[in-house]
Amino acid sequence: MVYQNEILGLGRNEVNETKNATRHAEMVAIDQVLEWCRQKDKDREEVFEHTVLYVTVEPCIMCAAALRLLNIPLVVYGCQNERFGGCGSVLNIPADDLKHSGAPFQAIGGYRAEEAVELLKTFYKAENPNAPKSKVRKKQ
Repeated sequence: MVYQNEILGLGRNEVNETKNATRHAEMVAIDQVLEWCRQKDKDREEVFEHTVLYVTVEPCIMCAAALRLLNIPLVVYGCQNERFGGCGSVLNIPADDLKHSGAPFQAIGGYRAEEAVELLKTFYKAENPNAPKSKVRKKQ
């Protein structure tokens, strides 16, 4: 999350290691921006209204809704999230007419998309060391 050319929030998916389904990269970064606002005694509403999010994968519906509630003006992402995407792939949270849910925001997808897909492939090929261990026994 970038505010006035300064990175205030830098998150990554922490769902598996924390066993908390809400700890997506966007939520981790939001928490970091909130902490920065507390430390600097800045108005969080003013900060978020001038903050841009850059993220590898299209925010899911939950994260897109949170970004809208915070009045983030712009989200730039790499590849689409065809299963859970909240910025056009499944739902279009940034542009939909949603009363009492913050301001619509601009979402730009496809930025360095091939690189984003390769990052995901590498992550999943390594079989995510933080993923919970399977309780299903493999046949021998």
